[in-house]
Amino acid sequence: MASESILNQQSDRPVIIIAGPTASGKTAAALSLCRHLDGEIVSADSMQIYRGMDIGTAKASADEQAKIPHHLIDILDPGEPFSVAKYSQMAETVLREIRSRGKTAIVCGGTGQYISALLDGLVFSDTPSDSRLKERLKRRVEVEGLPALRAELIRIDPEAAAAIAATDQRRTLRALELFYLTGMTKTEHNRRSRRGPQFPFVCFCLNHERPVLYERINRRVDEMLDAGLIAEVQRLLDLGIDAESTCLQAIGYKEMIDYLMGRSTLEQAIEQIRMGSRRYAKRQLTWFRRIPSMVWLNNKTSQEVVDHVLRTLKTGLDQA
Repeated sequence: MASESILNQQSDRPVIIIAGPTASGKTAAALSLCRHLDGEIVSADSMQIYRGMDIGTAKASADEQAKIPHHLIDILDPGEPFSVAKYSQMAETVLREIRSRGKTAIVCGGTGQYISALLDGLVFSDTPSDSRLKERLKRRVEVEGLPALRAELIRIDPEAAAAIAATDQRRTLRALELFYLTGMTKTEHNRRSRRGPQFPFVCFCLNHERPVLYERINRRVDEMLDAGLIAEVQRLLDLGIDAESTCLQAIGYKEMIDYLMGRSTLEQAIEQIRMGSRRYAKRQLTWFRRIPSMVWLNNKTSQEVVDHVLRTLKTGLDQA
């Protein structure tokens, strides 16, 4: 079998990264690769870390997770804080454990910050914080509005601003706080923290032509609704989780909260989820295009992705 010859030839098998925008087919491809390569999946999704957020984050099904080991999924209760630094530490530990057992590690997800942290081998040191400065920045948001502070961050650190969603107040204010406390931009802090990858990686990004990707997104939204997204969001609210918490600002959740609280109709909420997902896909693609080692797999079926990855592992990236 082709996959057996690949495994036999690799004395130091690489970590495979399957990245891509939302609804691009990452999970299906990664699961199939695991079956070919005796693999285990390490999630690189900033929302799949939360328990009870299954439908809106498009987690692999319980049956799929039972058949293929998954890591860094369902590790926190909704509302618990998490960070790229914590992800990097935990992911590196998990990758070492998988490789020590002779298995193939397959990182799968669309959170660009998580994937870049692994590829760059980021070292995170304690960064300063100032509660009074935080409060001043929050008051400025109330007076001037978040767009004004976003514009300020774009002037100071355009690269960091490009990686932060326009509605993400917490990360916008943190980037400004870091600059005003240290005189150094977040981008510069990140540059100085790079020590290089700790594993051999091969990276693939799944993508589709825009009309096809948008249709896949629309279909994904419909499937989530059919699977019970509204009930999932209601359960999270019933648990007493603050509707303004970071986890419930994820696409699909914040829009359904608006619907459940009577601030929009169901049709409006569905359209907002579709629009938000399209915008998020654009940001994901922008991020992944900045990764020079990324191999782009455009307009391919899941089987075509698997075949390409297996050929790459067998013949080397120079012939990909």
